[in-house]
Amino acid sequence: MRLPAEDVTGTWCCELELSGNAPPRAVTPSSGQHEARVLVRLHGEPLGYLEAPLPAMGLDVDAVVRRAAAEFAPRIAAHLAEESLPVQERPAAAGEGCPNRVVSDELVTVVVCTRDRSPVLASCLEHLQQLTHPAVDVLVVDNAPSDESTHRLVAAVAARDPRVRYTREPRPGLSYARNRGLAEARGRYVLFTDDDVSVDPLWVQGVLKGFRRRDDVACVTGLVCTADISSAAEAYFDARAAAWSSRTEPRLYDLAEDRDPSALYPYSPGLFGTGANFAFDRDHLRALGGFDEALGAGTRTRGGEDIDVFVRVLRSGRALVYEPSAIVWHHHRADDAALLTQMYGYGTGLSAFVAKYLFASETRGEVLRRVLAGARRLVTIPTDAGERMGDQTARPDGARRRELFGVAVGPLLYLGALRDRRRRRAEDRAAA
Repeated sequence: MRLPAEDVTGTWCCELELSGNAPPRAVTPSSGQHEARVLVRLHGEPLGYLEAPLPAMGLDVDAVVRRAAAEFAPRIAAHLAEESLPVQERPAAAGEGCPNRVVSDELVTVVVCTRDRSPVLASCLEHLQQLTHPAVDVLVVDNAPSDESTHRLVAAVAARDPRVRYTREPRPGLSYARNRGLAEARGRYVLFTDDDVSVDPLWVQGVLKGFRRRDDVACVTGLVCTADISSAAEAYFDARAAAWSSRTEPRLYDLAEDRDPSALYPYSPGLFGTGANFAFDRDHLRALGGFDEALGAGTRTRGGEDIDVFVRVLRSGRALVYEPSAIVWHHHRADDAALLTQMYGYGTGLSAFVAKYLFASETRGEVLRRVLAGARRLVTIPTDAGERMGDQTARPDGARRRELFGVAVGPLLYLGALRDRRRRRAEDRAAA
């Protein structure tokens, strides 16, 4: 079996379910790339990635299946043994005893924060409507919009699907928007994603699987697959995102027995996941005070709010789970200008986050003991990304410089963001 392909460069990102006989699926159609990256799944559980050639006549699916049967043999055998199913290249459909099966009718709230990006949001909502969990509440938070385009779009979708609803957060900033979604969430668990993400139909079941791994889990993150690589900017970001886009083994984190050996832990950027795919016990996140409104996109700091909330969950005595069965597909910045802006924001967000914990007396010593390890890690990041990219793709010029400049100014921006937050809180009190 082969799929059509045309003659252009890049990597086609897709997934292949081993059970049954279904062809590969992708959120972005093949546009003739020469290579394919295949996320191999068994009964929905991600086993790992395979790289395969994508010749003009299309992907050789049978060859991919044979390679998957060999490379992921232990995990396939263990999975099928739990279901008492025979091991074969294309196994039977999942049974009642499937280890990746989650049966629940509990209401969950999905929060999507957006600002003036209705064309991008339309695709996101289309995939959210395909979620197979039976009880989903989708809340779109329109953050300080400049027009009514998002409201009109969501109203049209909600007329067809009553699970979708709209709210507006007038204060600009992703953390303000997320806190609005948290305040209006109806489900016990609140799942956050971005408007440039396409969720997997089984995303909610994957998140619930993560919460069921231990009673004290307060946060679940998941696999954020690259949706497409058709430019140097996308290739660079894909290489940088490996910490949360390539791992297919679950992992539990806490501050007791399940600590990571990293010298930076728990102040470890990228280790736990990313804000494009994370979920929380609603009541616990509310008790923590929600997201820090001096951090995140739309503020001076431009980021850091996701790392901050991970650390606060762990410091509160609760556990965090990285659950790869909770899958979404992320559409990266496709041009160099957008990438440079994003890398600057990564730098400012990172150092603003560090500044927050340096300024706090109860965490200052912990952070200072990790400064040297953090500096070393900052130096190795471009080398690691370059090795993952290989020699076939040019690095976008200036990406590293923009990020380092962001790191340099982040602490000053955080101080400015604190002033902004205090002023807005005073205005809110005055208006109340």
